[in-house]
Amino acid sequence: MLSRFRINGEEVDSLDLKAMVVTKGIKVSNKIYEKFRKTHRICPDPLTCNCLILPDETVVQMTDVALHLKYLKSAMSLESLKQLKYFFQMNSPFKLEVSNSGRPILLHNGEKITEVEFPSKSHFYEQVTSSGLPYTGNAVLQGVDVLSFQCLWACDYARAGYPCQFCYSGGVFEQLARKNKPNPPVPTTRDVAEITDYAVNKEKAAKYLQLTGGSTMDPQAECRIIKSYLDEIDSVAGLKNIRGEVLVYTTPPTDPKVVDQVFEAGADRIACSLEVWDEELAKAITPGKSKFTGRKRHLDCLKYISKEYGPNKACSSFVVGVEPAESFLKGAEYLATEGIVAIASVWIPFGRPVMGKMQAPGLEYYRKVKVGLADIYMKYGIEPPGGVGFNVCLCRDTWNHRSEILGEHVQENCCGSEKNLE
Repeated sequence: MLSRFRINGEEVDSLDLKAMVVTKGIKVSNKIYEKFRKTHRICPDPLTCNCLILPDETVVQMTDVALHLKYLKSAMSLESLKQLKYFFQMNSPFKLEVSNSGRPILLHNGEKITEVEFPSKSHFYEQVTSSGLPYTGNAVLQGVDVLSFQCLWACDYARAGYPCQFCYSGGVFEQLARKNKPNPPVPTTRDVAEITDYAVNKEKAAKYLQLTGGSTMDPQAECRIIKSYLDEIDSVAGLKNIRGEVLVYTTPPTDPKVVDQVFEAGADRIACSLEVWDEELAKAITPGKSKFTGRKRHLDCLKYISKEYGPNKACSSFVVGVEPAESFLKGAEYLATEGIVAIASVWIPFGRPVMGKMQAPGLEYYRKVKVGLADIYMKYGIEPPGGVGFNVCLCRDTWNHRSEILGEHVQENCCGSEKNLE
């Protein structure tokens, strides 16, 4: 059951609170790191994907705004640093402190919201592979049970000058290309297999696996590359030891049948992500996908997967917050009629501006998304990936609480909706 909290005199649930914290960031007291880093998975390094856990086990991305700003200053080019003017428009009302009783406590404008937890202690980020590749910066542990490889290879679209506006990595690849500099080193199949083996078998810190790379100009070859990663993971770690699912993100190939080899290699689901449903906005926000791949190829591949492998096997991520809620929900429902899962990834407006802004929508937007998704998932039998949930996604959380969300929505419509909380 969803936990309830009071903020500025209004009741919010865990998913409301998650959307607010993810989009606004959080100020983390140094005392939090000092007290809990030896006993829990929390570290003053933005590359370690810190998160907090609400009382009902909702997992929330914990972007420490101070650490994030320091990282941007050290990692970004002079050109990219100009974007920091947007960053200073943001002032998070959330703070994480140590309470008088020694517990981590979440505050909003100085007022207590709730005590929180952190994931169990892990030595994951202290490790290096046999080739000397550090785990930090190449893979992350999300929440309580997910291992994610978020950028296994460079994005050709970004290097061609067409990065997605919201993608920090895409901005980096674009800048490297402009300066005629090479891409960062790519983790080998052995590196990925060893990291997976450690997280799944040695520490047992993960039971779900996500593999993601940049969009390439040769998606047929991209599928072969993914297969080689899965083959090596199976050889070293054993895909049978991954208790949850393997979710693979790939650029849709011209011939959808090319993805068959990825399923045959062990993928449970494949995502070909549209990111934005509104076609005009997509041309501006995801210019590379619009120019080189196109909406039709994405849909053709997703429909092929759904037809050949069944409902819920094809997925498409959307960056929720960069287009109107109605537009996203329209896309999510269209895909659902085809048995395709819409993954709702909340836009974190801290890396690069989208359409000239770094300000996420208000809470009412995410409430509309939450209710709309719950209705779509129930109506069409759609189940998003994951177990407890992901750091920045609302989809699995919504599915986990879909009946409760829809029941409350009916009651609110009967009794009168609550005021907006900004």
